[in-house]
Amino acid sequence: MSTGELKKLKVTGYKDERFTQKVGDGEFSTLLNPEKYTFKYKVEYTEAQGQGTSATMPKFVRTPPEDFELDFLFDRTGVIKGQDNASGDGIIDDLEKFKKIVFDYSGDEHKPNYVMIGWGTLLFKGTLLEMSIEFKLFGSDGTPLRAVAKTKFKGTVEDDLRVAKENNNSPDLTHIRVVNLGDTLPLMTYRIYGDSKYYLEVAKANNLSQFRKLEVGQKIMFPPIEKVS
Repeated sequence: MSTGELKKLKVTGYKDERFTQKVGDGEFSTLLNPEKYTFKYKVEYTEAQGQGTSATMPKFVRTPPEDFELDFLFDRTGVIKGQDNASGDGIIDDLEKFKKIVFDYSGDEHKPNYVMIGWGTLLFKGTLLEMSIEFKLFGSDGTPLRAVAKTKFKGTVEDDLRVAKENNNSPDLTHIRVVNLGDTLPLMTYRIYGDSKYYLEVAKANNLSQFRKLEVGQKIMFPPIEKVS
């Protein structure tokens, strides 16, 4: 149920693929919410020759993680409330903060940070594939005042979840559920697994410290769990 409150798209940087170690000062909120975003999906095949024939038959290999494309606006012209050029550096500091979250290398791994992008029903997890920054407006001294960063991300799935998802014989798939009025974590856990005793594992998977007070509209991930008697 919508409350009418304006929610900004938020990008959060993490050091690890399980999204548990947040990057210091690792949150970025958009100035303006996007007009659009794009998901791209691809199915990979290999050409295999059919038995007893010279013709080739495409054989399914896998479905790789999706690509996600989104543009970010940076503006210090003053047309957006609270976004003037008081520092005199234009959008340079804003861009540097954004790049530290999505572009900078993470520690000794020498790879970009993992990012979580959330807005409304959108919840995307992945890493940056490419980024281009188009500078559009400048001050009289050449200081950039407006730019658009065009980004492309590759979705990620934790290894244990990927194995479960790609195993067609496994009933232990990942589920995403939205909290409704009256829902509790034990109740939602019971609906998914047929037993409420796994709610602490679900809380841990979602980094929930206050799991006794779920918010209506909140998204909860229910990962594959090895059931015990």
